[in-house]
Amino acid sequence: MTLKGEQGPTLRTDAARNRARVLQVAREQLAAGDDSLQLNTIARLAGVGVGTVYRHFPNRHALREALSAERFRELVAEAQAAAADEDALGGLHRLLRFTLARALDDSGFAAVLESASDTEEQTSALKAELDLAVAHLLDRARGIGAIRRDIEADDVRRLLCGIEHALRSGAIDSTRTEVYLGVLLEGLRPPR
Repeated sequence: MTLKGEQGPTLRTDAARNRARVLQVAREQLAAGDDSLQLNTIARLAGVGVGTVYRHFPNRHALREALSAERFRELVAEAQAAAADEDALGGLHRLLRFTLARALDDSGFAAVLESASDTEEQTSALKAELDLAVAHLLDRARGIGAIRRDIEADDVRRLLCGIEHALRSGAIDSTRTEVYLGVLLEGLRPPR
């Protein structure tokens, strides 16, 4: 029997079960405070061979992508809701706060969000959906003269990742978060 895996291709039942077990163990490791995602350790804890882990996840980044898929789906849904909001600028502000909060809460998700290349096809598809929704939102905000004409969806993602790095380099506190978001929002406005 074969099952459709999260990553796309059809997996045999035992392969799907092994993949799910590896993801479960990786989540447990993260919950216990170990974000190293050592594939050999995860294989041992999951009771599968190292080759099995590497077949599903050729590197730690691929594993991070799989672990971040649900967060990405939430972000895409939030971006689509923001793009549909009557108040385009308000929707953009909410989306920026939402994205930054998730990135600060989950460094693995932040790494996937900022990565220039993806291992999993699913991640590329989710990033494309995200960029499409953000592009629509930016077009609406440009239409009311609220943001610069030369800013694209990918720029917004990179700028948010920069803020996430800046906040992680010091003590993360809500005051600095709001200051940095304010600087970003001001920088998105059209030149005077």
